[in-house]
Amino acid sequence: MAHTPALPAARSAAQDSDPDHDALMERLARAAAGYYRDLTAAAALHGLTMTQAKMLILLRRQPLPMRALAGRLACDASNITGLVDRLEARGLVSRHADAADRRIKNVVATEEGREAVRLIRADMRGTSEAFERLDEEGRRSLYELLGRLHPEDMQETT
Repeated sequence: MAHTPALPAARSAAQDSDPDHDALMERLARAAAGYYRDLTAAAALHGLTMTQAKMLILLRRQPLPMRALAGRLACDASNITGLVDRLEARGLVSRHADAADRRIKNVVATEEGREAVRLIRADMRGTSEAFERLDEEGRRSLYELLGRLHPEDMQETT
């Protein structure tokens, strides 16, 4: 009788019970990649890029200065102007001078921009299906754990 090597599933179960730093990073990266693939596809259905969709998601609850958007989107501030120009041309955002410092331009999602976010999220079928596989306790736990990873960034983003 030939020797059969141990099944990969047995090794995975052991890793799942006590994942190390690398295993956690890999699992998080896979989850994030799936989310961003889903976001990119849903945004494209509405004629938007993933970055434009991410900007609208950031703006759906509160206006943000252009410099803050650059930081949250991890891109150069000079890129934000073009992104805002394109979204503004479609009526999804508007720019307003800050009341305290008129040199600062705050970007505000319009009602159409907030509706675009709602539609994009409704079209994110893969992510929705993944969340549906979790029961209420699992969703609550995931939400709490994700909040602990980068608490400084947890102002309801993507």
